[in-house]
This record gives sequence, structure tokens and C-alpha cells, in this order.
Amino acid sequence: MENGYFVGWGTLALINAGLAQGKNRSGLNWFLLSLLLGPLATLILVISSKH
Repeated sequence: MENGYFVGWGTLALINAGLAQGKNRSGLNWFLLSLLLGPLATLILVISSKH
């Protein structure tokens, strides 16, 4: 079951990178940040203003 946790965390990081690029932000930076913060990074991306 531990492998599923890591796969889900990595998938979330990829999704966050895509969201960040859609908001004209660095996908790589947000990918790395998401690996550390996970769902918290998603929340920050969703509530942040779009530029």
C-alpha cells in the first residue's frame, strides 16, 4: 500500500505543475514544491489569483 501513496503524491505533483503553468507560473518550481507540500500546494494554487 505504501507504493500507492507515493504514486498518488507524484501524480498530484504533476497535476499541480500543470495547474501552475496554466496560471503562467513555473511548472518545475511548483512540481518540486508539491513534492514537499502535497495537497497544501494544490490549495495555494487554486486560491491564488490568476495572472
